[in-house]
Amino acid sequence: MERILAFEKILIVGFGTMTGAMVDGWLAAGSPASQFEVYHPRKTEVDHGLKVHNHFPGTQFDAILLGIKPYIIDEIAADLEPLAGPRTVILSVLAGVELESLARRFPRARGVVRFMPNLASALGKSPNALISRGLDAEGCGSVTALAEEIGTAEWLDDESQFDLATALAGSGPGFVYRFIDALAAGAGELGLPADQAQRLAVAMVEGAAALAAASPHPPQELARRVASPGGMTQKGLDVLDADGALDTLVTRCLRAARDRGQEMAAEAREKH
Repeated sequence: MERILAFEKILIVGFGTMTGAMVDGWLAAGSPASQFEVYHPRKTEVDHGLKVHNHFPGTQFDAILLGIKPYIIDEIAADLEPLAGPRTVILSVLAGVELESLARRFPRARGVVRFMPNLASALGKSPNALISRGLDAEGCGSVTALAEEIGTAEWLDDESQFDLATALAGSGPGFVYRFIDALAAGAGELGLPADQAQRLAVAMVEGAAALAAASPHPPQELARRVASPGGMTQKGLDVLDADGALDTLVTRCLRAARDRGQEMAAEAREKH
């Protein structure tokens, strides 16, 4: 069966680690390289042989993916706006740049979407937080199809939730990596060779995450099933559960990340 593209032509503005991972995932899912073009004033080539523009091309695109640093959006928006006509959807992975700000900069666009993935996009495993303004049901369906090629699509109803969703799904891998490192470091401190402890920790988390994704049971129930009363696992869980220490720490972590997103949005609003 012929594959139908959600967007036939996508311009990627800024080809960094995140947008590169997204392209990796889309190509692995079967998108042709010709579907994507890149604007990057200081590069002449990028991975996968995508076409690179050092100046904004004079053509229209079905979607424009913004992957620049948020603080330089004003430097490029005026020159980019002519490319964002009535059939163009603006997709933004820029933290702290709100829908109203995007809509003001691209008033003729078909719609604007905040699209927050993570680096697991490259493996087709990213949870993608989405929220839109001005986009019809067909357009939202096309964005959903695009997101599901690199993971899952989670549409939010309220933009006030977006920074928290970003803290969880976007920043979350960083927190998980720290926990993996802490597990390996703890095992190393207690006597395992460091390289062996790290291999065991990474493999354990990979398997546990795969089981959680495939299981009909929530993680809380899976933890209960792993732990025999009075056994080794339960003794370790007792430490994590003592005085709600783990829940408190994780909530503080998410709150700090969420609040920084809100601060960035407020800083952007103050400039206008």
